Amino acid sequence: MTSTDSVTLGKRLNTHEISESAVAMLDESGTVVAWTQAAEQLFGYSAGDVVGRSAALVVPSCEETPTISALIEQCRAQNDWSGMMTVRHRDGSMLDIAHRISALKGQDGTVRWLVSVADIGTLSREAINGSVRESLLTHAPIGIVVRDPQLRCAWVNDTMESYDGISRDRRLGRRLTESLPGFEAEALEAVMQQALRNGTTAVHEYRAWPTEDPRREHAFSVSYFCLQDADGTTLGVCCISVDVTGNQRTRERFAILSQASTRIGSSLDIMRTGQELADLAVPVLADFAYVDLAESIPFGEEPATRIDTMSGRPPVFLRAGQASIHPGVPESSFAPGETVSVHPTSPLARVLHTGRSHLEPVLDTSPGTWIDHDPARAQKIREYGIHSLMIVPIIARRAVLGVALFVRTEDPVPFHEDDLLLAEELITRVALSLDNARQYTRERTAALALQRNLLPHRLMGGAAVEAAWRYLPADTEVGVGGDWFDVIPLSGARVALVVGDVVGHGINAAATMGRLRTAVRTLADLEMPPDQLLAHLDDTFQRLAAEDANAADETPTVVGATCLYAVYDPATRKCTMARAGHPPPAIIDPQGQVAFPDLPTGSPLGMGLGVPFEAVELELPEGTLLALYTDGLIEARDDDIDVGMECLGTALAQPDRSLEELCTQATETRPRQAPSDDITLLLVRTRSLNPAQVASWTLPNDRTAVRSARHMAARQLTEWGLEGLQDPTQLIVSELVTNAVHHSTGPIGLRLIHHQALTCEVFDTDADSPHVRHARAIDEYGRGLFLVSQLSGRWGARSESGGKVIWAEQDLDSAPSHARASGTPPARNK
Repeated sequence: MTSTDSVTLGKRLNTHEISESAVAMLDESGTVVAWTQAAEQLFGYSAGDVVGRSAALVVPSCEETPTISALIEQCRAQNDWSGMMTVRHRDGSMLDIAHRISALKGQDGTVRWLVSVADIGTLSREAINGSVRESLLTHAPIGIVVRDPQLRCAWVNDTMESYDGISRDRRLGRRLTESLPGFEAEALEAVMQQALRNGTTAVHEYRAWPTEDPRREHAFSVSYFCLQDADGTTLGVCCISVDVTGNQRTRERFAILSQASTRIGSSLDIMRTGQELADLAVPVLADFAYVDLAESIPFGEEPATRIDTMSGRPPVFLRAGQASIHPGVPESSFAPGETVSVHPTSPLARVLHTGRSHLEPVLDTSPGTWIDHDPARAQKIREYGIHSLMIVPIIARRAVLGVALFVRTEDPVPFHEDDLLLAEELITRVALSLDNARQYTRERTAALALQRNLLPHRLMGGAAVEAAWRYLPADTEVGVGGDWFDVIPLSGARVALVVGDVVGHGINAAATMGRLRTAVRTLADLEMPPDQLLAHLDDTFQRLAAEDANAADETPTVVGATCLYAVYDPATRKCTMARAGHPPPAIIDPQGQVAFPDLPTGSPLGMGLGVPFEAVELELPEGTLLALYTDGLIEARDDDIDVGMECLGTALAQPDRSLEELCTQATETRPRQAPSDDITLLLVRTRSLNPAQVASWTLPNDRTAVRSARHMAARQLTEWGLEGLQDPTQLIVSELVTNAVHHSTGPIGLRLIHHQALTCEVFDTDADSPHVRHARAIDEYGRGLFLVSQLSGRWGARSESGGKVIWAEQDLDSAPSHARASGTPPARNK
């Protein structure tokens, strides 16, 4: 038996004991022999008024109220009697009381009656949960000891022996320390002395293991009443003990559940939540606990309503968390994150299949049980003395997420039904956190997959640029936003560089971004100049916004966007760029000088202002660093945007560092605060083509141009060592120059570019765009561009000042077998 002074509880109970409970002591005839201050406060009579007189003083005479002698006779017959009755207050008013009369026996065999009373008309809800008051209303057993001023036992009832195991003979005439040596009685006797000194009531709480239930701890609340005689002299102290184990367990249950609200589900990490559950359960509920989740749950997949444990393949789980009173969790054969299989004959399999909990107060380890089929667990059970078991399924939205297991090893008390109720209530709360984490994982996985598919996987700068990038979404949990970037290969070894920013962040902004990025790529394939491309993109954005606004049942997602589009040509080292409300690029020359070119701002996409976009052409030295970014990189709450641009330029003005290092440097120089906007940075370092990689000619607009073009192309390919491409190249040149002669009037330009591919370009003064025709067998013309498309990897046309360019591109390592079709007559088509 141990004693614990529950200060908070003692203060709460003490107040109600004084104001709402009373104790008096009667002799065998019903005469009051001792009175308390609490009784005086309840009835209005002082000790001098009632001690030595019959208790009938406060009991009115009527047919419904039994006489004192009748009450005494009932008590003698039952040894303990309780009920409700009406009594008279000193001022004449009537009180409805709950009373209990208990028989006490002394050393000489004499009997005294202890009367404990509470005014049921004034009992508060909180007071009803108190020790003595609850016993009055529920007829719960109470242990009573009356001690003299020297704290020697003078009277005791029969119930007290079942509480602490001390017989009446060992108790009577002795102090507590004398009747039970070794018992921590100092705290209890200190409270008794306090009640004797103050003449009031005090409360104490202690724990003990009753003789009838030695393996299970009980909690007792004892109330101490100072007994007085007629002249106010202290006669002793009355100690009334009540088993409040149920109340204490309720408080402990609420404490555990309260901790669950704050300690479990602190993050949306499924595995961490499982570990938090195990950590909370040990040691307050179990000596060892683990949490296993269905294998698919940590990845956000939908759980099954029931887990099939009867098929040939045992279900597989992941150990999400485990805890033990022993360091290192030696009871477990698995580490967190490892896969765990469930044997089909085990209680675990039954719980998973039925969705109902399993309680085994005393674990059956005899031969022939399920343990024999699971040798690894059987060894742990015997090695660590696992003797009591609870298994609770983790169910959310009527689907099984996994299972939690609780065992006791060192704690000798087996699990009971109330322990299972607590575990189930705890798991119910945790299941919601786990399911929330699972749904978050699923949504985040979907969002990240969307983002990965919307943004480029690799940046192909070709012979034009070297590229690197950084993307930091403001929504760090979901990881998606409305910024986008791209490097798009164009004809003639050129590249398009794009950075855009959709207003807002999150999944809706990402979806809008994906639509715009697709539109930009489509328009880029049409070889539009930057200003024209932005004009078409603006029209596209306005159509998207109009469609979104017409969807009355949906929240509008298309709000606004900015964009910067640039085209760089490594043959001329010229970069043409235009912007739609976007920050200007940073240009750092090979010597580290930083500049932000003064580009016309342009209006943001979707504004419908009708302001034309303007393009600017710049010539960039080889090795120039070009930085395209979104405003999240340069904006800060407390600084002007110019400060952010200056910081960016300083971070990038290091020509000798790699692009990856510069990306890291630039993004780490931003203010140390949670970003309010997505951040995107695209860095490219320009390259240029060697003049020897480009061959160009101007041809007359007559039929001799075709033969000359074929011979010059063949000779150039020989110089480049590309003889294997001579036949298809001569055919391509022949068809394109023939078309130029047929459809234009001015000089014809021919250019071959040897870079990562072989590009053939033919310029003419006709502005009309060509298209492939499908000639019939009897047609003389109409096969030229069809043949070009068959001989080249890709082909197209773009507008240029004074006309157009038709181009065709071939892979350097390919010499198509159909190049032998050199005898095919040239076809003229548009």
